[in-house]
Amino acid sequence: MNAINTELAPAAIGPYSQAIHAGNLVFVSGQLPVDPATGNFAEGGIKELTRQSLTNMKHILEAEGLTMGHVVKTTVFLADMADFAEMNEVYAEFFAKPFPARSAVAIKTLPKNARVEVECIASEV
Repeated sequence: MNAINTELAPAAIGPYSQAIHAGNLVFVSGQLPVDPATGNFAEGGIKELTRQSLTNMKHILEAEGLTMGHVVKTTVFLADMADFAEMNEVYAEFFAKPFPARSAVAIKTLPKNARVEVECIASEV
């Protein structure tokens, strides 16, 4: 089991890794829409926030030599399910067929009162 870390994504805000590589799988921790350059949430609405969360995830995967095409499962956490359609529009920009399996759930509160958080599992094969 190896930890994955990149400065192109926000540092973990607790006792966890940005991602863990175990066997042929990579488990990426939930990515908030934090711009790693500023440490603040991306500016804008749910589309910009979703784009930042997915960009952070993409950079973590790239640090291990993987792409979004290696993602087999995602979980999207939303503070408000009313944001689903706009989140989904941006999400579709990051993935191609065959799309990964996905769960999308509304959550009462996310860390730092974020509006969106995305995690994934990727496979090297």
